[in-house]
Amino acid sequence: MKEIATRTRDIARELARKYSTMTHEELDTLESILVPMKFTKGEMILKEGEVCKNIYYVEKGLIRQFYTKNGKELTEHLGDDHSIFMCIESLFKEEPTHLQVEALEPTWVFALPKKHLEEEAIHNTNIQMLYRKILEESLIQSQIHADLVRFETAQNRYKKLCKLDPQVVLRAPLVYIANYLQMTPETLSRVRASSLQDED
Repeated sequence: MKEIATRTRDIARELARKYSTMTHEELDTLESILVPMKFTKGEMILKEGEVCKNIYYVEKGLIRQFYTKNGKELTEHLGDDHSIFMCIESLFKEEPTHLQVEALEPTWVFALPKKHLEEEAIHNTNIQMLYRKILEESLIQSQIHADLVRFETAQNRYKKLCKLDPQVVLRAPLVYIANYLQMTPETLSRVRASSLQDED
């Protein structure tokens, strides 16, 4: 229990450093609403049909956010250590999500319940700022991915992902990386081989 309490305090500090500045009292408030969660490899963090009630911060691990269309799984987001994820439409409309989130490695996540975050944000400018910055980051991430698959060649999609998130490229199964970049595993293999030749 003591270890979890220390980790929760560390995560509160990490979030404050990344998104806002906070007094000791504000850090205490942030720490009090963080919910630590541990998932094993292959475990579902969120299932289709559930309502997303939290913003999630990955302390350590790897997650895949995906949906199913015509019987096929389509990867929408891959996140690793120190990243944020949520099902934004479900979170704000308070409706069941079409998305699912799976832990691809043993994963430690800290949940920020939207309800508690909003209650604190009403009378706390710095927590309001943190909330806003997290949402901004999430929207920018979605836009980057949309632009990547809309405008870039297969080669450039892979190169940009290597630059933006090298850990995901190293750790995520190739089939999910290909899926996320909207290409076949065969195309990804060719692109990777070509990228390695370019480096030589």
